[in-house]
Amino acid sequence: MRQLRQMLRLAGSGTSSREIAVMLGIARSTVQDNLQRAAAVGLSWPLPGELTDDALEHKLFSRNGVRQGTRRRTEPNWADLAVELKKPGVTLLILWEEYRGSHPEGYGYSRFCELLRGFQQRLSPTMRQEHAAGDKVFVDYSGKKIPIVDRKTGEIREAEIFVAVLGASSYTFAEATWTQTLPDWIGSHVRMFRFFHGVTRLVIPDNLKSGVSRASFYDPEINRSYGMMASHYGVGVLPARPRRPKDKSKVENGVRFAQSCILGRLRNQTFFSLAEANAAIAQALDRINDHVMRRLGLSRRQLFETVERPALASLPPEDYEFAEWRLVRVSTDYHVEFKTFFYSVPHALIRQQVDLRATARTIEIFHRGKRVAVHQRRYGGLRHGTDPDHMPSSHRRYAEWTPERFRRWAASIGPQTEGLIIAILANRPHPEQGFRTCLGILRLFRDIDRNWAEAVSARAVEIGGLNCKSIASLIANHKAVRQSGEPTAIIEHANLRGPDYFH
Repeated sequence: MRQLRQMLRLAGSGTSSREIAVMLGIARSTVQDNLQRAAAVGLSWPLPGELTDDALEHKLFSRNGVRQGTRRRTEPNWADLAVELKKPGVTLLILWEEYRGSHPEGYGYSRFCELLRGFQQRLSPTMRQEHAAGDKVFVDYSGKKIPIVDRKTGEIREAEIFVAVLGASSYTFAEATWTQTLPDWIGSHVRMFRFFHGVTRLVIPDNLKSGVSRASFYDPEINRSYGMMASHYGVGVLPARPRRPKDKSKVENGVRFAQSCILGRLRNQTFFSLAEANAAIAQALDRINDHVMRRLGLSRRQLFETVERPALASLPPEDYEFAEWRLVRVSTDYHVEFKTFFYSVPHALIRQQVDLRATARTIEIFHRGKRVAVHQRRYGGLRHGTDPDHMPSSHRRYAEWTPERFRRWAASIGPQTEGLIIAILANRPHPEQGFRTCLGILRLFRDIDRNWAEAVSARAVEIGGLNCKSIASLIANHKAVRQSGEPTAIIEHANLRGPDYFH
């Protein structure tokens, strides 16, 4: 407009069109066209002082006929149609046919589509993409964290903010968790589905390690625990392409909106627990979801209740219980390790690879998709959890050895033998260390008379010969003097040799 005013001033002073074009650096035809437009509306230099640039532009360049900003034909409510288009099975053709049914003189199909697309492009950024109701939910963590103060120590610990946004309605869920690790990541999904009272067809996460083990443009690898959660809810996981933020623009905009409406509004509040922070976030969420979107004239909650919620799949009867999956190999002692504790599997699977599923309460082991063992998870006490049915028969017999069992076995021979066994077990730092000695001695006594066994036991206790070698020496000496036929001969012979004979 400044150049146009200069053009009219020069023309008013008698300057030719050619000279004006050279002076202003524009085409001569442009100068002539603008001067003709001015003459047509009766404008000449000097211009009226109250004539603004907008008024000058309107006088020179507005079209005759239809007033600017109006349509020649009856138009539908584009906001209502934008909402209807999100419902399952609704297409542009269906909407146009319904429009022409009410307005036979209305726009043709191509012009109708052009005008509707133009309206959609004028919507707020969070509504630009088209998403069918119940189809997708976009999930991510906010880059900014919320501080939480330890009431006792005053230490400040920052919590993550998980954000989820439904595709069609932009209905938003958010919560604070301590970390982005797998248990918190999956736990947030469980609470998200509970908040929505239903399940979408797809979940669109970012390439977070907790959800995606290997990011790939063509073949992303989903974390197995995350995949089991998705299988429980019957939802598909479709990670956004690496370095493609437009794939998840919904949640990107939702994150920015959540940061301003949650972190911005809560910046002056002090929280002393995760529960306090989540209670405040829940109130901020109500404000977000009840906010009326200017272009559509509806809130996120209204869109969710009318459009999205009816299209969501039903929740399963029970919430998903977080389970961690590991691929482990069975060691030679037919146990697998998890978090420094060991759990048995059938001994036939030694050296085999098995899948281990760990929940807060149980440890399950699978081989080729079949569960082969289940144990109560251990957090303390003995490090080995062994099921006797998993042991070889020889190991099972050894596992059944106890001090009481050896004492009963020895008592069946006689009191002297029972005393010998008790002395052997008491002489070891741990009774289990004497089991093999007791077993060897009792097997030696199988081949001799009970009276001789009692005599040998009494002498062994007397001289401290509490090992298999001493007992074997006493029995061998018995065989050397067996011609005497007296049970005490072995003892008399031993007395002649002295106590060093038994060591």
